[in-house]
Amino acid sequence: MAFWDKTAEQDGAERGSMTADAFFALGMTYATGQSVPVDFITAHKWFNIAALKGSTEAVRLRREIAAEMSEDDIAAAQRAARDWLRAGEPPVELKAAA
Repeated sequence: MAFWDKTAEQDGAERGSMTADAFFALGMTYATGQSVPVDFITAHKWFNIAALKGSTEAVRLRREIAAEMSEDDIAAAQRAARDWLRAGEPPVELKAAA
C-alpha cells in the first residue's frame, strides 16, 4: 500500500518540499528494519538523498552501511537515488516486514 496517494503534480510538489530529515528518517527505517525488512540498498538511496539535502548524519550512516554492502549493491543504490532525483518514483512504499 502506498505511503500516500497523490496526483503526479502533488507528488512532485511533495518530493520537492521534503526535508533532509524526512529522507534521513526513510533511510533509518530501511537501515534498521522499522516495520519493513532491512534493505541497505534502499537505506543507502535515502541517506544519499538526505546527504544531498545537507544532512551530515546521513553522510556518516551512508558510509557505515556502505561498509556492509557489495560494490554492486552500492552502485544499485546510487543508481536508484539518481533515478529518483531525475524522474522521481511513484509515492514511497514501505515494504511490509516478513
